[in-house]
Amino acid sequence: MRHLDGKPTPYLLCLLAVLTLAGCSPKDHSRARVINGEQSRAGAQLAYEHELTLALPGALLAPRMQETREACETARFGACNILGITENGNGGEIILRIAPAGVEPMVAMAAEGGKLGQRTTTAEDLADAVADVRRRRDRLQAQQQRLDELAKRKDITVSDLIALSKEQAAIENELQELAQVAAGQQRRLDTNRVTLNFRSSDGANQPSRFSRMFSNLGDNLVNGTADALERSSYVLPFVILAFPVVWLWVWLWRRFVKRRT
Repeated sequence: MRHLDGKPTPYLLCLLAVLTLAGCSPKDHSRARVINGEQSRAGAQLAYEHELTLALPGALLAPRMQETREACETARFGACNILGITENGNGGEIILRIAPAGVEPMVAMAAEGGKLGQRTTTAEDLADAVADVRRRRDRLQAQQQRLDELAKRKDITVSDLIALSKEQAAIENELQELAQVAAGQQRRLDTNRVTLNFRSSDGANQPSRFSRMFSNLGDNLVNGTADALERSSYVLPFVILAFPVVWLWVWLWRRFVKRRT
């Protein structure tokens, strides 16, 4: 709406100001704690790893770890492999390798009903390692081609053919090993390694410091006594050898003092 003279009305100016402020307002950061998987960008050779601490009520620890394991084994959030599982009375640890797109939903499911604590994300640059494997593979394939050409010659002797066969077998074994290394590198590039540390948030399963101390008192006493005896056994020979030397020194010192007096 404008005045008759063509100038904007105060109402229109206020409306434009409100729209401008709304467009420039900061975005919602409620998802700042979301754990996103990482994929190597074009030209990069980065292998990503995530380590997270999940605080859950004690009653949820065991079932949530089992649910996380089943979700990985059934590929609920994409290709996933279990690398290791550790369980104890206060939670446990699950190490898995999963496609980048599955990191966020896997962590969200594992942390449901609890709280996401510390998170560490690291990346290892595999560019040099990948290039080294490629160079070794190309060199071995060139050698293999030359050996194949020599083996086809008409004037080759039986002994030379046997030697060539051994070299060909050795090169083939090296190529297979390099293929396995390259497959492992590609797997690290295509997936993320995720370590989930499950901890109790209510302390129900956490024994007190004094109870742990008294429960381990017998073992600590036995181990400490054994360590003390073992260490003293190293010192005892020196004490036995030093005693006559000290006694002789005292005896000579007393004679010296008597002569002077």
